[in-house]
Amino acid sequence: MPTINILPKEIYQLIAAGEVVERPSSIVKEMIENSVDAGAEHITVEIKNGGSTYVRITDDGCGIEREQVKKVFVSHATSKISNADDLNAIGTLGFRGEAMASISAVAKVELLTKADSEDVGTRYEIAGGEEISLDDAGCPKGTTIVVRDIFFNTPARMKFLKKDVTEGNAVAGIVDRMAISHPEISFRFIRDGKQTLITSGNGDLKSAIYSVFGREVSESLIDVDYSYDNMRVTGYVSKPTASRKSRAMQFFFINSRLVKSATAMAALEQAYKNSIMVGRFPMCVLNIELNPALVDVNVHPAKIEVRFANEKPIFDLVYYGVKSSVEADRSVKEADFSPKLEQIYDTPSKMNKTYTSKIDFFKKKDEPPVQQSFKIQPNEEFFRTSRSTLRSPRASYDLDIEYEDKNEELPKAEAVHTDEVEPAVAEEVQESPATCDENDNKSIDFKLIGEAFKTYLIVEIENELYFIDKHAAHERMNYEQFKAQATVETQMLLSPVAVNLSKDEFNVLCDNMDLLSRCGFEAEPFGDSAVIVRAVPSLVGDSDIKDLICEIAQKLLEHKTDITPDKIDWIYHSASCRGAVKAGDNTSPEEQRLFVAKLLSMPNIRFCPHGRPVFIKISKYDIEKQFGRV
Repeated sequence: MPTINILPKEIYQLIAAGEVVERPSSIVKEMIENSVDAGAEHITVEIKNGGSTYVRITDDGCGIEREQVKKVFVSHATSKISNADDLNAIGTLGFRGEAMASISAVAKVELLTKADSEDVGTRYEIAGGEEISLDDAGCPKGTTIVVRDIFFNTPARMKFLKKDVTEGNAVAGIVDRMAISHPEISFRFIRDGKQTLITSGNGDLKSAIYSVFGREVSESLIDVDYSYDNMRVTGYVSKPTASRKSRAMQFFFINSRLVKSATAMAALEQAYKNSIMVGRFPMCVLNIELNPALVDVNVHPAKIEVRFANEKPIFDLVYYGVKSSVEADRSVKEADFSPKLEQIYDTPSKMNKTYTSKIDFFKKKDEPPVQQSFKIQPNEEFFRTSRSTLRSPRASYDLDIEYEDKNEELPKAEAVHTDEVEPAVAEEVQESPATCDENDNKSIDFKLIGEAFKTYLIVEIENELYFIDKHAAHERMNYEQFKAQATVETQMLLSPVAVNLSKDEFNVLCDNMDLLSRCGFEAEPFGDSAVIVRAVPSLVGDSDIKDLICEIAQKLLEHKTDITPDKIDWIYHSASCRGAVKAGDNTSPEEQRLFVAKLLSMPNIRFCPHGRPVFIKISKYDIEKQFGRV
């Protein structure tokens, strides 16, 4: 029978230290949290050799009285809590009383501190858990802690430290996160004798983000400030045009405590679902303020993970807060001209090659210029039709076009000189499915330049060119119309369509028949593994009904456990895509003008439901810069 041993102090201290002190960044995190809890307004962090040989934290907080100094390095000694009830509503960053004891067990620590009530400061040294000295010291109010030679007494653990650069970057990441979680504190970071970060401490989060991440990131952010059910989320999220390839720039804070929250992350990305492409991720710096009693931070040794009493309100708070800010954003994706022109022609043979053209771009032989002015008034009925109407060159539609032409004939596309045609006007649409402010519904003057590759409409507005993906735009317009309708308009099929499905797809559709009905589909089970469709939304038109139903079934099957409040969106996505005009479809100039006028009257449309941009903008300045005019 094995014998139960009581471990000596020097062993259990090393075990406890292993849970708290993993690397230099762990030490920096714990000590900065203590400085924040002490009410510091200025915190300086200095490291050498990635922090493995030297870490110094200086703050101007309340300091520690001399008779309390030794208690700092005793396990489970803390000023943050005093009884079990305090654990139910933790309002400080630190509370366990383990950090300093664990650090002193594996490193050499020097403490300099002075409380406001004392005339002289205190200097205390401890190494490997053993006290070395306690003396008077001349120092200002606050606390300075120097940690040297981490793991000096546990060389087996020291070999697990990574290169100095890697460890230093981990420390820098901790300082960055603390700086943006507490913009009211001025942080200063010195790395191997070089200052790499300083924040103003003026309480402005945007200023702290600028100091930490730079101008490009700070200029790509939009503000979030949303309250719900006695909770509040504040901070910044990135514009949809500034998404990234990873989640590395997502920072969540609960009452200014850095946390990892799968619930908040899912809510953030769900709010961007119709605004960024699959595989791209938004940036965020979001602080969730709530009653401390509703969150348990005592579930992880590093206090990085938390448990909520109820996750649904947290999801809704982040989701609706971020979604309202994203939908209010009016930014348009700008064209990227990199690589530069000189980088493309990188070989002497290409540089010396002469390109000539005999085409006269400015006039056509035996064809006089035509001067006409158009005023387009969008017809709502036209946009209630299916994609087949938009794509058909013989489609019948009602356009209100005023002419200023001698012959008063409908203009032909090949006869229009774009530099001589006066701009068309996008008039206000009374029943726009898109939600927008009153100031957004103003008429927009635009000039339709033409269409490229039967896919992209080219429009001039003031001193900018807009390339519009007509499929993406029409898809989003259909999607917004779906969402705006209280009851989706349906059309009966002349012949019902039977759709064969797998057992799983059949079951999930049978479970969601009410959902299909709300979306304008009339379907019912037809045998053991098929459904019969009798009616579809009017916007779908002559789409392939079988493929559409199969796609909806597959998406419902993949996302049947989603906690998203907009589960119905998956059906709207599929129907909108199927009902939209496709790239390569023929559209007449009149349809193009009407289409652009309708689109410009819906200012919140910037992305298709799949997240692809609807517009790409190129300014006159950028074009002239490419031609060397500026």
